[in-house]
Amino acid sequence: MPLTETAIRNAKPRAKPYKMYDSKGLFLFLPSSGGKLWRFKYRFEGKEKLISLGTYPEISLKNARDRRDIERKRVAEAIDPSANRQAAKQAKISDAENSFEVVAREWISKRSATWEPSHSSKIIRRLELDIFPWLGSRPVGEIKAPELLSALRRIEARGAVDTAHRALQNCGQIFRYAIATGRADRDVAADLRGALAPVKEGHFAAVTDPKELGALLRTLHGYEGGLVVRCALRLAPLVFLRPGELRQAEWVEFDLEKAEWVVPAKRMKIKDQGDHIVPLSKQAIAILNEIQPLTGRGRYVFPSGRSSQRPMSENAVLGAMRRMGITKEEMTPHGFRATARTILDEVLHVRVDVIEHQLSHAVRDPNGRAYNRTSHLPERLKMMQKWADYLDGLINNDKVIAGKFRNTA
Repeated sequence: MPLTETAIRNAKPRAKPYKMYDSKGLFLFLPSSGGKLWRFKYRFEGKEKLISLGTYPEISLKNARDRRDIERKRVAEAIDPSANRQAAKQAKISDAENSFEVVAREWISKRSATWEPSHSSKIIRRLELDIFPWLGSRPVGEIKAPELLSALRRIEARGAVDTAHRALQNCGQIFRYAIATGRADRDVAADLRGALAPVKEGHFAAVTDPKELGALLRTLHGYEGGLVVRCALRLAPLVFLRPGELRQAEWVEFDLEKAEWVVPAKRMKIKDQGDHIVPLSKQAIAILNEIQPLTGRGRYVFPSGRSSQRPMSENAVLGAMRRMGITKEEMTPHGFRATARTILDEVLHVRVDVIEHQLSHAVRDPNGRAYNRTSHLPERLKMMQKWADYLDGLINNDKVIAGKFRNTA
């Protein structure tokens, strides 16, 4: 006789477990410890099998019968309900293991050894804030271009266009990693080229007009603050380094007799290119000789004002520039790289590959192999001295206009 809701509600546990049968293989199992568990018994390929259909009252009698009928239909179609559940469970596990977030974090862990910690943290933060909430749990191989675009549009909508482009770039790198590891078939980020609003040029503001550069340099040389910041301000335009690479300079890295500064690969943005050699102009050596009596006994060339055991704050040079009236729209510490790149090429007509080497950009030979750190070193030394002499000429030219900067005397 089929079960009723009343009979099920009134059923109590006994000293020993027992069963209450319904029909067509469905029954209720009551363990002695309490509880009411739905079970479905069936035969598949001559063997008797059993699967769970949930618990009562969460699963009502009607719901249990509906679930039983679904499983009976599978049996009729030569599908084993138990094996089908195992396959579904495995697929769910596989989806979780191959989710966009899992693949992204795996990619970051593989690449972070060649990145600055700050670079890694920026990428992780960007993904955690703007991508993972919308796509993190999705299997990476199932994400479509419109889904990714929707997430990027949210970033764009708050006015962070540059961040949206950077997120798109990171997502493309993640999709390509997923392809390489067999978890996706294509890079859907590539389909979104041109879909976002363009980034305004000049993310790192830089002066590229020689007359305005002369005015800027005169302003920097007129800084009246502490010697550490003053020397950093004067050295920055001469060495083509990123702000973080400059402010963390250590005395052990310098050979002033050889006129060389060897920046360890671990401190460079792109670490897999090895150590980076910076040939030092006479002007750069003079600045280092000026500051050496003050900081030469310590580790850092430009130590923090609060502790000699730490490098100068990343905001020290930037703050000094702002106090001198140089706005972020006019120049940034990072902008000295763009300044050198533009003027060396367009005004001084230095070979582009020599400039790129000194900027520590990836430069490859005709066979696609990366040049080693000593490539074009004699030419780079000549270029660095030519650049320093050119900057001196701008500073000392009485005809240089004051430009937009205050305190240019």
